[in-house]
Amino acid sequence: MNRRTIAKSAMCFGLILSAASVALAQAQPAQNSAAPAPAAQSLAWSPAQNIGMFAFPRNGQSADQQLKDESECYGMAKQRTGIDAQAPPPKGLSEEEKKAAQQQAANNAPQAQGTRVRGAARGAAGGAAVGAIAGDAGKGAAAGAVVGTMKGGAAQRSANAQSKQQAAAQTAAAQKKAEEQLLAQHQEGVDTFQRAFAACMDARNYSVK
Repeated sequence: MNRRTIAKSAMCFGLILSAASVALAQAQPAQNSAAPAPAAQSLAWSPAQNIGMFAFPRNGQSADQQLKDESECYGMAKQRTGIDAQAPPPKGLSEEEKKAAQQQAANNAPQAQGTRVRGAARGAAGGAAVGAIAGDAGKGAAAGAVVGTMKGGAAQRSANAQSKQQAAAQTAAAQKKAEEQLLAQHQEGVDTFQRAFAACMDARNYSVK
């Protein structure tokens, strides 16, 4: 191989390397442009969103600065109010406990007494009057007493059943009211915490919703 051939080969190899370098340089910016800019990334964790709120910087604060401010305001709100905004709502009684309490109330409900005796007396008196007309007051009184006892017993059972139902219903209503009060108190605590947090963030030039 003569010197002229070697020179041409070297020139061709150099041109190939130059073309490859230019192509690589053009492709590199395109790859870098696909990555999101750090400023456009959102907060990885936000104390505000954890309590159902959104904070927006008024003065262009960075994501790191906003996270710092939210964390500090969250701690300050917790310290000032004594409330843990992320605590779960109170559960109250289970369904089994509710039913047991309602059954206990029904068992302890006032029960009517003596209705059968009073029914027998009224029945006997009425039966005696009818028997006297028929000529046998004794038989009439006995028959009337039986009928009166049956009526009195039915009335007593009905009254006692109603008393049990009312006691169970009153207990169920009281349980529901107690649960509503617990939930209302919990929500009031969350609202108080959110107001304290928002006030702190507002003082640091954030808009909180």
